[in-house]
Amino acid sequence: MPPASASVPPPEPVPDGRPAASGTGRPPALTALVAGVGLEVVALLVGAVVLLVELFSGGSASLGVSLFLVVFALGVAALLTAAVRALLHGRRWGRSPVATWQILQGVVAVSSLQAGVTPWVVVALVLAVAVLVLLMLGPVVEATTRDARPTA
Repeated sequence: MPPASASVPPPEPVPDGRPAASGTGRPPALTALVAGVGLEVVALLVGAVVLLVELFSGGSASLGVSLFLVVFALGVAALLTAAVRALLHGRRWGRSPVATWQILQGVVAVSSLQAGVTPWVVVALVLAVAVLVLLMLGPVVEATTRDARPTA
């Protein structure tokens, strides 16, 4: 008689982009990361709307600067949204734009703190550091490197 363990088939690999069948889903750190970046996307969209309202109400001193800032905010929001979708599907390319934005946001926040401490600057700095730390945690790196694993 063959051993009982020989009749058990090996577990099947999990397809890209889907959580494991065991119900583990995504790590809580990835969920927190997505929430943090989502908050940043909302802030960028709100900022773009505020700039547009200011532009059309005549409160803007420079048409060109205001338009650039609106396009920049919308572009970064779109890029971060695409990056979050990639991270949720286990694609590693999404980490780079998120990390780059956190570094840029942190540098701007630190520079702004030298002019004066405001609650918004502190929130931006804390959020940037938190998202960057979450992005580097082992479970998040593991969950976002599915596309780098060799297929069997």
